[in-house]
Amino acid sequence: MGSPLDSLFATSAATPDADGRRIPVLLPVALDQTYDYLLPADIEAPPGSFVLVPFGNQQRMGVVWDRSDQGGKSVDSKRLKVVIAVMDVPPLPALSMRFAEWVARYTLSPRGMVLRLMMSASTAFEPPPPKFGVQLVGEPPHRLTPGRQRVIEVARDGQVRAKSALAAEAAVSTAVIDGLVASGTLVDVELARPRLPVPDPDHVTGSFNPAQELAIHGLQASVDAGSFSVSLLDGITGSGKTEVYFEAVARALLKGRQVLILLPEIALTSGFADRFKRRFGAGAAEWHSSVGPAERGRVWLAAASGEARAVIGARSALFLPFSDLGLIVVDEEHDTAFKQEDRVSYQGRDMAVVRAHMGNFPLVLASATPSIESHVNARTGRYRHLKLGERYSGQLLPDVQAIDLKTDQPDRGRWLAPRLVSEIVTNMGKGEQSLLFLNRRGYAPLTLCRSCGHRIQCPQCSAWLVEHRFRQRLTCHHCGFHLPIPEKCPKCQTVGGLVACGPGIERVAEEVRERFPDARVAILSSDLTPSVKELREILGQIARGEADIVIGTQIVAKGHNFPGLTLVGIVDGDLGLGQADPRASERTFQLLHQVTGRAGRAEKAGRGFVQTHLPEHPVMQAIISGDREAFLDREIQLRQAAMLPPFGRLVSILVTARVKAEAEDYARLAARKSPPAARIEVLGPAEAPLAVIRGRHRFRLLVKAPKEVDLQAYLKAWLDALPQPKGDLRVQVDVDPYNFL
Repeated sequence: MGSPLDSLFATSAATPDADGRRIPVLLPVALDQTYDYLLPADIEAPPGSFVLVPFGNQQRMGVVWDRSDQGGKSVDSKRLKVVIAVMDVPPLPALSMRFAEWVARYTLSPRGMVLRLMMSASTAFEPPPPKFGVQLVGEPPHRLTPGRQRVIEVARDGQVRAKSALAAEAAVSTAVIDGLVASGTLVDVELARPRLPVPDPDHVTGSFNPAQELAIHGLQASVDAGSFSVSLLDGITGSGKTEVYFEAVARALLKGRQVLILLPEIALTSGFADRFKRRFGAGAAEWHSSVGPAERGRVWLAAASGEARAVIGARSALFLPFSDLGLIVVDEEHDTAFKQEDRVSYQGRDMAVVRAHMGNFPLVLASATPSIESHVNARTGRYRHLKLGERYSGQLLPDVQAIDLKTDQPDRGRWLAPRLVSEIVTNMGKGEQSLLFLNRRGYAPLTLCRSCGHRIQCPQCSAWLVEHRFRQRLTCHHCGFHLPIPEKCPKCQTVGGLVACGPGIERVAEEVRERFPDARVAILSSDLTPSVKELREILGQIARGEADIVIGTQIVAKGHNFPGLTLVGIVDGDLGLGQADPRASERTFQLLHQVTGRAGRAEKAGRGFVQTHLPEHPVMQAIISGDREAFLDREIQLRQAAMLPPFGRLVSILVTARVKAEAEDYARLAARKSPPAARIEVLGPAEAPLAVIRGRHRFRLLVKAPKEVDLQAYLKAWLDALPQPKGDLRVQVDVDPYNFL
């Protein structure tokens, strides 16, 4: 069987009418077909053009596709609606159209929804509002205050400045500027749209150790080859992976190609952007959810026109309409944040591989803990494997030890074992930073009544409400429902009987403040630092040494560099191991390795301590011994024996409805109607581990097949044969699922 890429490159243009005015248009809606429209005689709209068309009783923007689903003649031309306008923006490249089709087919999503990802900057299709500045043109007024005099002195160079910029430079208010405009001394002038800065590949050249030099040579060779390849840059924490792949970025920029660097979290973007600017003398365009609408439109247009030479972005940046993309880097390629789970379910890392293959250019995957999938591809020779086995600072990886909670128990009502507390005291005495990690938000994961045993559950989900004591409320982390912490038990009405069970990050912070009242404490959690700006400020404070003890959730594992941090304590190393997830061991290993790797990245050696009830578990043994390869060998063997990814394929089918019986009945009907296939196994339906979320009952089917089977064709035939879901019944298909809850 050929590659699924093959069929997508076999293009067949739509058959036009004799006058050539019929065009197929794909709309960014949940539909998987084009619609034919007529072009007015005075308008041209080649494939890729963005057009405004009537759709039902609305006007919608779509893209002129180069293939018609109507065969060109299914609807009489007299019945076709007419294109309203062609938008004055660069057309969608043909490669983007093929990519949209590939993603749609692979994920079993409507093409229109993939196109929607490619049109997620509405301001790009609107004329930009004019911006005005002021310029000195007239004579000074007779009455010159000191402030007016300063403004005139600054403006004598004839430059056009924004009012706010001129006021700041002259140390006056904008009212002074307005007064000079009214007097005719200054005049309003429309400002030219500022162009994006151009990165300079030769701005700064660093010094590299021999391992880095070897990796740089390999990456630059892949760029010079000008063809598709994947390189796995596998370097321990602190080994200088970023500086290495920056040299590949520099080589691609020298060749005049565009570069895309994908990061898993927007919180990383600010620090990373600063590093990029130091290396290249100019910043890269940024694309993520915190970028405002106007800037999104600007970046979209810059990517399409080629003005944006480098883009730093989250996974959705993969769908920007690059005009000449020549290199993609996926940093922290193992991170689950690259998996999109709503609307179009796709794995950003894997789709980056497809995009590079289609564009025939190289891809770099970088991580200190590469995914099992990437390891297997490197071991089998599909990916070039470039290793960085030592830290750039020369320090060794932290010495990691287990604290067995069966023998070294915390004091009653406390969560830090005596050994860990003692190590923190020692570290503070040396003036060094400590990090405590617990991947659990809030104060406590469960609140129950000591009198009757009642547990407070979310009314919309089959999940306990999590206490957030700093905010004085109980919250559901699945639907967002919250209520004030009750004074009495909702069931038995006992006052003062509610008790928090188990630790969350807020509870650990409470204990730290009690034990170390003089310590400067910084807390990193998405609940407590909701804005990206605030989070970046805290990260900056930690990096500058303005915190003694850092307490954080998985945010702290995202590639941050804290030079003064020498001690890491994992409060609960077992937390991720009890999940019904084939990737649980891999994820736990990656997370613990990344967190302990924050220690000792500069001049001083680092230490790590993992509190665990399971010191004999293979994950704990791998973390403590540092024997990653033994852990990988075992994990790969288990995956291969069970035919799990990357040796087999999984697809999750989730059926949900507000009425439990409706969801269960449809799921059982779907299972009965699954086409028989010798090599494809349909498991379930079974009630999902989280049986209810947001008031919707959930039943899951899992489809399992060998890697070489065309699972998409099987699933499409199966789903097409099922009755259309009615009412509020929903069926969600997730190819290559990462969430099994």
